[in-house]
Amino acid sequence: MTQPRFPVDIVDATANDRLSRGLARLVGADPVFVALKQKLPLVARCGAPVLLTGETGTGKELCARALHYLSARAARAFLPVNCGAIPVELFESELFGHQRGAFTGASATQTGLIEEAEGGTLFLDEIDSLSPAAQVKLLRFIENHTFHALGSARERHADVWIVAATNRDLKKNIVDGAFREDLYYRLAVMNLSLPTLRDRRADIPLLVNHLWSRYADERNGDSRQFSPRALEALCQYSWPGNIRELENVIQQLLVMTDVWIIEPEHLPIALPAPPSAAQNLSFNQARAQIIAQFEKAYVTDLLQSNGGNVSRAAKAAQKERRSLGRLIKKYQLEKR
Repeated sequence: MTQPRFPVDIVDATANDRLSRGLARLVGADPVFVALKQKLPLVARCGAPVLLTGETGTGKELCARALHYLSARAARAFLPVNCGAIPVELFESELFGHQRGAFTGASATQTGLIEEAEGGTLFLDEIDSLSPAAQVKLLRFIENHTFHALGSARERHADVWIVAATNRDLKKNIVDGAFREDLYYRLAVMNLSLPTLRDRRADIPLLVNHLWSRYADERNGDSRQFSPRALEALCQYSWPGNIRELENVIQQLLVMTDVWIIEPEHLPIALPAPPSAAQNLSFNQARAQIIAQFEKAYVTDLLQSNGGNVSRAAKAAQKERRSLGRLIKKYQLEKR
């Protein structure tokens, strides 16, 4: 048996162990997040295709893993794949495999993702990045669970649970002609929307404690603490990168600081100016500061909601692309 070409999780555990493993890393007690967690065992029991939506860094892969471990497929493979990382011309071969000689360079027969995930779960992240041709081929598999390896006339059957994820608005992509409507409805039989971190601020102290303990354990323990002011600052921050950004902040603090009590000034995030700061500024200076804060926050959210596509973001903002590009450069924002 050939070794899988992608990382595969296989867990042999009891039902209770799978339940614990499935939900253990989904940390949070905020009502909006608790409501999501309560849906997961029900969706996992159903087994229909799932579409996970949410901003970058909200934990879509963690949620997909939880669904897998909560399902009857937990003892089989969980195979996560980033669709955006697969070249368009190779997608069919990667998904379904190919026979020797199927195309130039195919010197040996190779199994595809579908066969490697047999009996388990195939997690397709960034599903919005699929080409129109790849969307057709995926749709056909979801409809009847059959496929042909590239270069083979033999029809094969596979029992694979498809869980997809995106940080884009696929309904908008459908209107733009970038995503097939029939594939959307095949994927979104079960549609779960993951909340942003700013929509569940009550969970930030819990997540800080969880992440600090996790990474501190990797460094043989670390008993430092956050001051109430530092926790308040973390709770007030907008977190455009969501939990992934918070995770980065925790790791930076562990490595880059050596104080026993972490204060707001130690945090590697842009903190808002204290209310009293405006008292020492002229009217024009204060107005410029507020405008800069607004512009940066607005453009950051605009880019996120449009998947980093500057042209589409400019159109949504009713602003010239060149003008929006200057703001992106001014505030040194990442396009994706």
